[in-house]
Amino acid sequence: MKALVFKEIKKPLKLIERPGLAPQSGQVVVALKAAALNRRDYWITQGLYPGVNPVVVLGSDGAGVVSLTGDGVDPSWKGREVIIYPGRDWGDSEAAQSKRFHVLGGPMDGTFATEVAVPAAQLHSKPLHLDWREAAALPLAGLTAYRALFSHGGVESGETVLITGIGGGVATFALQFAARAGAKVWVTSSSPRKIQQAVGLGAQGGFDYTNQTWPAEFTKIAGAPNLIIDSAAGKGYRSLIEIAAPGARIVNYGATAGQPEKLDMFRVFWKQLRLIGSTLGSPKDFSRMLAFVEKHQIKPVIDAVFPLSEGNQAIEQMARSPQFGKYVLEIKH
Repeated sequence: MKALVFKEIKKPLKLIERPGLAPQSGQVVVALKAAALNRRDYWITQGLYPGVNPVVVLGSDGAGVVSLTGDGVDPSWKGREVIIYPGRDWGDSEAAQSKRFHVLGGPMDGTFATEVAVPAAQLHSKPLHLDWREAAALPLAGLTAYRALFSHGGVESGETVLITGIGGGVATFALQFAARAGAKVWVTSSSPRKIQQAVGLGAQGGFDYTNQTWPAEFTKIAGAPNLIIDSAAGKGYRSLIEIAAPGARIVNYGATAGQPEKLDMFRVFWKQLRLIGSTLGSPKDFSRMLAFVEKHQIKPVIDAVFPLSEGNQAIEQMARSPQFGKYVLEIKH
């Protein structure tokens, strides 16, 4: 098998040959057709992601065909087209993951390879309306968006939803999901091109978050949002609290801009806001997300496709954040 291996911090991944995988009890081997990149992969290469150390095959998203089944696995899985739930050991509570929870691509080997061994419990049938690239693009980002929007955000038809920093995989899925749920969706970005692309996916419009007047412009045009999906936090978080409608929910799945400079607790309690943290979702979230995607025939937005051998180029490009949607690695055998 071929694999892109993370061997050293701030150094390119190494494409190496390894012996073929053999499934352990309860596992299968999936011959991968495609994998997708996430911001997580970049942070790992920079030594900025906790609990992941060299040497490991990166990649949390993958789709392919089951080639081998281990002891205790239903043999009918062999030959089936699947996508993989990217988490393991979620735990018994839907409220939050257990301390044992981890994700493919560190500390366990992931999907930047021609094959991967995973527990059979992580397998799901590939949605029939998706090709291999689209299926590989769905799991981690789609699941994170679904949990933030539905499981925590409780989005309802007719609500006004703001999604900040449109263009990344999670934000783009959140836009697609919210629009299909009947919400009125608005976005922010520093890129007019990305705002225009968001409108093409169902957004009502967008605002340039580098413009200091954007919060006033937003409320004048769109009103007050009932739900805000944010991954930045940072100094702009204060504006989200200011524009949020009374009783609104603000769901954060990241803090790429750092900690908020100031948290106006008076506004939080007086407006009866709910500030909610969210991560990758549970296995139940994943099943519900897949059902929603199939019901609405949603297709992931793919910005660019690279061969496995050009995985480093894809990661370097991701670091500059030019993409709208997902970067995918196509895997040839």
